[in-house]
Amino acid sequence: MVEVEGIVVSETKYSETSKILNVITKEYGLIGIISKGCRNLKSSLRSVSTKLTYGKFMIYYKEGKLSTLTEVNVINPFINIKKDIEKISYASYLLELASGVIKQNDNSSVLDLLIESLIKIDDGYDPLVIMNIVELKYLEYLGVMPVIDCCSVCGRKTNIVTLSSFKGGYVCGNCYGHEKIVSEKAIKLIRMFCYVDISKITKLEVSEQAKNEINMFLDDYYDRYTGLYLKSKKFIRDLQKI
Repeated sequence: MVEVEGIVVSETKYSETSKILNVITKEYGLIGIISKGCRNLKSSLRSVSTKLTYGKFMIYYKEGKLSTLTEVNVINPFINIKKDIEKISYASYLLELASGVIKQNDNSSVLDLLIESLIKIDDGYDPLVIMNIVELKYLEYLGVMPVIDCCSVCGRKTNIVTLSSFKGGYVCGNCYGHEKIVSEKAIKLIRMFCYVDISKITKLEVSEQAKNEINMFLDDYYDRYTGLYLKSKKFIRDLQKI
């Protein structure tokens, strides 16, 4: 029996009373855990065998097989997220995204970024901005980081006029073709997003224009280069149209 720190990213019903939980852990990456009898009303595992449960999991660990859950000590219940449909939507996407990223790069920082982002959303920070920061940082682990220190075409560091997913990042005036021009604020912010420590954010003031420009760039960039097509992202796109 071992104790692991992790978060439930998805759950599947198993038999009449149990569930299989997919959990991203610090110690073993993404693992499957069976929570026996957790669907029974009187089960002590019922409330903790759900998506978004973040805590210390006591398990009988089996490498490469389903481990068995015995107990969970919750670290953060994310109460505010669970009370808000918009926050739940963004959190669900981040869980699915982290699951996709860790399958390609089993780095413990993937979990760290996920937890830091969920804490900020739970604390009331703009979920769209937090989501975009995480999306940008995860591109490093996927090996397809956009060029945001200089022009992605010629390497020039001055006269950056826009962002282009097609050209792979910043584009200077000399290399500009017919790409949509984004605001100077968006150009500066996306670089800041790359280097900011999410856990140390205390203030977020981003204009609607800059938010939309960065989000559109990252949406298109993910579609072009990552191979990750997540159902939860479509729901967020529909939510943003309302």
